[in-house]
Amino acid sequence: MSTRIETLHPETTTGEAKELFNAVQKKLGFIPNLIKVFGNSPATLKSYLSLGELTASGNFNNKFREQLALAIAEENNCDYCLSAHTAIGKMNGLTEAQTEASRQGLANDAKTQAGLQFAQSVTKNRGNVTSEEINAVKAAGYNDGDILEIVLNVVSNTLTNYANHIAETEIDFPVVATGKFAVTQ
Repeated sequence: MSTRIETLHPETTTGEAKELFNAVQKKLGFIPNLIKVFGNSPATLKSYLSLGELTASGNFNNKFREQLALAIAEENNCDYCLSAHTAIGKMNGLTEAQTEASRQGLANDAKTQAGLQFAQSVTKNRGNVTSEEINAVKAAGYNDGDILEIVLNVVSNTLTNYANHIAETEIDFPVVATGKFAVTQ
């Protein structure tokens, strides 16, 4: 499959992109196709990697960040990110039922569900959320800093969702398609 933006080959890539590829290889053990696409612009790749580090340094644990990524990928109809975060979510303890529920903005606890639904609303409405939505997410236990971290996760994930749409990145994870659910909660 050919993509609309070149998927670089790590063995022939040079310069700053090669250095970034090496760092990803060392950290993950492989270089996902999205990284190979982002390598066309080292500034974009560095921004993506920096956003990942920043979201990881925030208040949310890996499991919740993966749930957010799933909810956002579903909202943005990004099969690449949905496939990637389904696999990564499993590595972070998400069950199949939790994965599918997260995609739908659902969770077993009210606070997680409120956070997922808020992230989906921010995504769907391009940040134009209502005062009622802000009040609801606060009532569920999120503070102002948490709300901004949800927005940070939306921004980070939307970058990858949009890049994958534009590039038509070849999915290199077990494929999961948006809008198709095997298990519902």
